Amino acid sequence: MPKFKDAKPPADGQAITISNGKPQVPDRPIIPFIEGDGTGPDIWRASVRVLDAAVQRTYGESRKIAWMEVFAGEKCFHRFGRWLHDDTVKAFKTYRVGIKGPLTTPIGGGIRSLNVALRQLLDLYVCLRPVRYFTGVPSPVKRPEKVDMVIFRENTEDIYAGVEYASGSPEAQKVMDFLSREFPEEFRKIRFGTPDAVSNWQAMVGNNNHEECKVEVGIGFKAISRVGTERLIRSAIQFALDHKRRNITIVHKGNIMKYTEGAFRDWCYALAKREFGARQLDDGPWCKLPNGMLIRDSIADIALQQVLTRPEEFDVIATPNLNGDYISDALAAQVGGIGIAPGGNVNYVTGHAIFEATHGTAPKYADQDKVNPGSVILSGVMMLEYLGWQEAADLIVKSLENTIAAKTVTYDFARLMDGAKEIKCSEFANEMIKHMG
Repeated sequence: MPKFKDAKPPADGQAITISNGKPQVPDRPIIPFIEGDGTGPDIWRASVRVLDAAVQRTYGESRKIAWMEVFAGEKCFHRFGRWLHDDTVKAFKTYRVGIKGPLTTPIGGGIRSLNVALRQLLDLYVCLRPVRYFTGVPSPVKRPEKVDMVIFRENTEDIYAGVEYASGSPEAQKVMDFLSREFPEEFRKIRFGTPDAVSNWQAMVGNNNHEECKVEVGIGFKAISRVGTERLIRSAIQFALDHKRRNITIVHKGNIMKYTEGAFRDWCYALAKREFGARQLDDGPWCKLPNGMLIRDSIADIALQQVLTRPEEFDVIATPNLNGDYISDALAAQVGGIGIAPGGNVNYVTGHAIFEATHGTAPKYADQDKVNPGSVILSGVMMLEYLGWQEAADLIVKSLENTIAAKTVTYDFARLMDGAKEIKCSEFANEMIKHMG
């Protein structure tokens, strides 16, 4: 085992290993955790009590999580002068499975996003977002109970691997010079990529201020690869088969971005046929697996409409990064908001996984014991399921349902529910533990 500078592995725990692509979980698995910034400490204190209580009530003393605190974000910066500690990445690599609260994105230089950095350093190529409704949760739609989907969002490519250059920068100009020289037809699509084009537009609208007649175009690239696409859709199909799901929808914008998102769609279908025996329906490209599960595709803007108007028709969604970001939050809004939306970032080959709150740090509520801990608690449910501790995961879900049904909820739900009793974050954990029976 590696040595850590500041993090302290628990003496009574063991590391999770991987065998034949499956996590091998000891009875005392070491689980690194980051409590998070802003409201993170309040949420974590409540969540860890719920997780520990569920494990203890389900398995007695035969199983127990050996928690190990690691550091990232503001707490890390204040204690160690850096936003992401080397021990943290080392711990997640060593012990494979971890959980984290919300993290602040540093302002100015340095790491662009701590969340993205962790995903890329560990190659967590699946952003896994299950979305379902809990009876009694306030919702802006009439039939939120119809929402029960699992999103497989590609987590390392598309805009997460994007290359951008600021308008007016030498790099942006160099790219435009190259396009103008080597690909003149494509360069013409950049409407205001030359001083003449800008000048002509300004003359048309009556602006004769020639000092403003300059080219200002931000330039960006995104990349989607066959390997990245195939490992995502392979994981999505296997998940759908293991959990007896009805269909998979490939969500893309391939009608416009034909060689990135269009290729994503085509590579998904090709792998389904090659590795899972899918057969094309009629003229295609929709197809079915031997067990009857449908694999289809949908343009992203249509899908965003239909997950609202016909959610019962969607089951598992596989999609590139940016589309997955939109769809995840749109669906979360239908079932109560991102305050109770769980998430995980997984590499199904190495077994590495970090489960996390999907909301922000909400610093104005920090240290007030006020906010809903549901996102981290349900992310913990995902983690327990990943460990194979399904009974403990089911107990938490049942206790959450009963707590909401009793209308003993945090402020975000209480203000929208008739006859609800508003309680603190820590008290919500108390109620959940009580409802475990």
